[in-house]
Amino acid sequence: MEYTKLKNLNRYISESVNPMKTPDTIYEVYSVPIYESGHPEYLRGDEIGSSKVKVQKNDILLCKINPRINRVWVVADESDCPNIASSEWIVIRNPAYNPSFLAWYFKSLKFKQLMVSEVTGIGGSLTRAQPKAVAEYPVPILPIKEQNEIASTLDKADHIIALRKQQLSALDDLIKSRFVEMFGDIIQNDKGWPQYIFSDIATSRLGKMLDAKQQTGKNRYPYLANYNVQWFRFELESLNEMDFDESDRVEFELKDGDLLVCEGGEIGRCAVWHNEVQPCFFQKALHRVRCNTNIVLPEYLARWFQFNCDHNGFSAIEGAKATIAHLPGAKLKALHVVVPPIDLQQEFISYIRQIEKSKSVIQKSLDETQLLFDSLMQEYFG
Repeated sequence: MEYTKLKNLNRYISESVNPMKTPDTIYEVYSVPIYESGHPEYLRGDEIGSSKVKVQKNDILLCKINPRINRVWVVADESDCPNIASSEWIVIRNPAYNPSFLAWYFKSLKFKQLMVSEVTGIGGSLTRAQPKAVAEYPVPILPIKEQNEIASTLDKADHIIALRKQQLSALDDLIKSRFVEMFGDIIQNDKGWPQYIFSDIATSRLGKMLDAKQQTGKNRYPYLANYNVQWFRFELESLNEMDFDESDRVEFELKDGDLLVCEGGEIGRCAVWHNEVQPCFFQKALHRVRCNTNIVLPEYLARWFQFNCDHNGFSAIEGAKATIAHLPGAKLKALHVVVPPIDLQQEFISYIRQIEKSKSVIQKSLDETQLLFDSLMQEYFG
């Protein structure tokens, strides 16, 4: 495949604007935060400052700063407002290229590695790829027909991936709706279910603290850390290990049906353990909860935690509004838990399992499509 330099693509860009000269004009500003909000910002000229590049439909904006380096935004349309790009972007325009094709190339692992290799600066949030270096990066030269075919194939695969993710999200929302339908608002307890103190229906304890000085390497076993516990699932591809002696193994080994609850960060995030790895243990950043299953089932309690997290149910807990929230063991044990009858809990769990079967089929399709997409990116761009 032949290549040219990225700087050779931009001979069509020459127009810039100085918003300060038109302070009352409203500008549609493409800035890095669009990846959080999903939309450009609308600002007056006097809110923007120095001269910026004026952009138009099909221009490609390539982010040059961390943590969103090599993120790509294609200007989809032109509004009534003047469009400009902030200084975080490298603007690329060339009518000989399909914008979608270029965007996929810039999102490729090969191109990202090029950009990361040139990052300079102090501090992760301030580092950036230097435009002069990026200008020298290779860009493939292909006939427009071939570009169109590649872009169309990747666009379709990406669209299928997005649809599968939407389906999974919709099924998750269905479970949440069913929870409310069956149990009501469990913070207000509008259905008048019995309430228990957490410690009366479950035992809990924090995991083992990692102490580098105590590590001998003689009794190393895998353990779960905070980041390994996601909502209703576990990330198990990169389990760390540390020493657990005989007494530790008795104290900290996980058993089927244990509920692992995050103590810090996103407090309350949890998942039910089903012996995915044996033996496996847990670190101090996690609470291991063992339910009295005659009263409460771990799957119901996990959804109880989710409802509280979604509806500010833990806002009264000291530290929950801090930069890093915490759910200490004493406060966990003192929580008031609304507990419906066990037969209703079992009915809800049966419903979840039926939904999970549908999710499993969709997830398999998603994984297959993602694998195909990744292989196509590798085939097209190396």
